[in-house]
Amino acid sequence: MFARKLSVFSGMQENLIKDAKTIAVFDDDQDLLDIFRFLLEEVGHKVVLFNNCDDIVSKVRDVNPVLILMDNWIPLIGGEQAIGQIRNEEDLKHIPVILVSASNDIAEVAKRAGADGVIAKPFDFDVILSMINKLIG
Repeated sequence: MFARKLSVFSGMQENLIKDAKTIAVFDDDQDLLDIFRFLLEEVGHKVVLFNNCDDIVSKVRDVNPVLILMDNWIPLIGGEQAIGQIRNEEDLKHIPVILVSASNDIAEVAKRAGADGVIAKPFDFDVILSMINKLIG
């Protein structure tokens, strides 16, 4: 299934992502980090990966991403609190954040956190690319 999705995705990449920019991905699942890196780099983005959100503000400042993909259950403080910390910083609060999670209440969590978008796991990568393009395009 993944190979099939990738071939469909490859033909659509120019329409889905307009300009390559740095995207920070926060997830504690190494397999998902690898998938995000591969697929986002495939469309020309620079991707910086983190397996925790410790010292989230410093990490985001160091990377200066145009967009963040944030897992809700990432250690140690979790995605909701991590987004809250980003939103409390004047120089970072403009950065769009997409909350990614398998939680049933993900839409509610995203709203509380101030996320700009929500993607439920398992996800369709074309949906993520469309959302990224909408937020940074």
